[in-house]
Amino acid sequence: MKASLIIAVYKNITFLKSILDSLKFQTEKDFEIIIAEDGENTEMKNFINQYNFEQDFQHITQKDEGWRKNKCLNKAILASKTDWLIFIDGDCILHHRFIEMHLFLADEKSILAGKRVKLDDETSQFVLSSANNIAKLQNKLLIKMIFGKGKIKFIEEGLFISPFGILGLIPRIRKNDKLVGSNMSFSKSAIKAINGFDEDYILPAVGEDYDLTWRFELAGYKHVSVRSMAIQYHLHHIENWINQDENMEICRNKKNQNRFVCKNGLLKND
Repeated sequence: MKASLIIAVYKNITFLKSILDSLKFQTEKDFEIIIAEDGENTEMKNFINQYNFEQDFQHITQKDEGWRKNKCLNKAILASKTDWLIFIDGDCILHHRFIEMHLFLADEKSILAGKRVKLDDETSQFVLSSANNIAKLQNKLLIKMIFGKGKIKFIEEGLFISPFGILGLIPRIRKNDKLVGSNMSFSKSAIKAINGFDEDYILPAVGEDYDLTWRFELAGYKHVSVRSMAIQYHLHHIENWINQDENMEICRNKKNQNRFVCKNGLLKND
């Protein structure tokens, strides 16, 4: 297998089904699926056991103790069977060339950083209503871009540009030096070099992406953008956004220590 696709989930089976359905359209088929569940939901377990997977899969669970996503992702890393790790969230479906593009740009010293288009409710329901509609999404977004995008946010991030075609230079000049936890990939050796995700973060945001950004940079890795190539569609839902002051304070303290290897990660160091 060429890659491990790690999907961070929490209870939403409808969204997970749509993600798994989108994987059936991938141009690259040689990857494993790791569902990293921050909990132990019985309905989720039953769904996964009954779903018709086309790839090898693993289901990682842990006791629900509140937001412990980083702990679950570390468990998924340790369970992975390949050397290239692609991370997505459980509310994002994938363009059919998503995995192909992550692998096309894969390099041991590079950290691949993508973005996502945030679908409105109407477009999300269109996708969720039928797996076949996933393949129609590009045309639907193009029409919305020309005639009015409605409530879709960052619609320009949802239009694929092949790096091999006449417009291939465009993705190369679209920079992205900040990781987004729902669309990023890197080698297993890279994440082990910084000791994985820092489990000191027990609230959403910052710890799952921004913390990795500065630690990878300090460790000497370079960020490479996969914008316009590794396309991802964020499904609409009510977002319970929290104040990030606590996480930012943790992050500032850690940056002041100038250490890219976290103490509470894949390995637990005193």
